[in-house]
Formats: sequence, structure tokens, C-alpha cells
Amino acid sequence: MKTPVSTPTILIVPGLRDHVEDHWQTHLERALPNARSVPPLEHDKLCRASRVAALDAAVARIEGPIILVAHSAGVMIVAHWAIQHDREIAGALLATPPDLEVPMPDGYPRLDDLREQGWFPIPRQVLPFPSIVAASTNDPLGRIERVAELADAWGSRFVDLGAVGHLNPASGYGVWPRATELIAELP
Repeated sequence: MKTPVSTPTILIVPGLRDHVEDHWQTHLERALPNARSVPPLEHDKLCRASRVAALDAAVARIEGPIILVAHSAGVMIVAHWAIQHDREIAGALLATPPDLEVPMPDGYPRLDDLREQGWFPIPRQVLPFPSIVAASTNDPLGRIERVAELADAWGSRFVDLGAVGHLNPASGYGVWPRATELIAELP
């Protein structure tokens, strides 16, 4: 008989840019001995179904409790995964989800491409696990009011982070100590 695992595994769910060297998720994975990450995709990088399948495969490899830590489109991957799968999750930190329903700035996927790749409709069902949605007041990819609406639909606790941009290296994040604080607040 296996010994029960009590310390949750922190599973990092990156956004569409996958693993970025100086991203707070990369730093978090290196800092926490119980953290691992959904591997980057080699093909179909914009395909929502491929991203959800990669998350599901990563979850399947973990025994015991899991806390998901998603950023940007990784949040949408978690929301799509949650309505399709029934694996018990201890909680999720969902940081700066983008508002995929409005046109993105240059350098990001177009609405038509997102639609074609299965990102719509954005799930708005209550997530089957405790979650925290952390949002920025000046995120170029998601107005805080729209992100608050998603948090409400998902049954998530909403945290206003202030003006942190998209919470990525381009916004000055690197290390983000608040991530471990918010993870600790999950049940």
C-alpha cells in the first residue's frame, strides 16, 4: 500500500508563450521542490484541444493532491480542462487571464485564429475546486472588470493586484513572491 501524499504538487500551466526563462512561473518551479510544469507543445501550439490534452496528461502523471498555477491563456486552458475532466484538484491560482473575446494587441493571436483553434466559447461554469483569480488594473490583455466577471462565473475569489501589467517579464516580473502567498491561501 502506498503512503498517502499530503503535500500538494504545484502544477504550472503556462500561457501560449510556454516556458519563458525569466517568467515568475519559471522561477516558482525552480524554487519549489514540489513543483513541475506542463511540458511545452512541439506542434499545434495554438490548438486549445492540444493544450487541454497536455494539461490532462501532466495531471495524470501526478499522484496525490494538485494545485494548479496558471498564467494568461493557461487560465483558459484550466477552465476548459475543468469542464471536461473530473480529477480532484486541491485548488488553483489563476493569474491575469486574458479577455480572449476582444481583439488582442499586435503580436498576439487574432480572434479568428482563436475561434478556429477552439478557444470559444470561454467556459463560464463554476470551477469544481477552490480558486483565486489574480488580476491587474492595467493588463493590456484583459480589463479588470471583464476578469472580475470571469472570476465571478468561475466561483473564484478575486484579488486585485494593482498595476502589474500582464504580470510577465515585459511588465517587470521575474520573480513574483506574492504567488507563493496566494498558493498558501488555497485550501
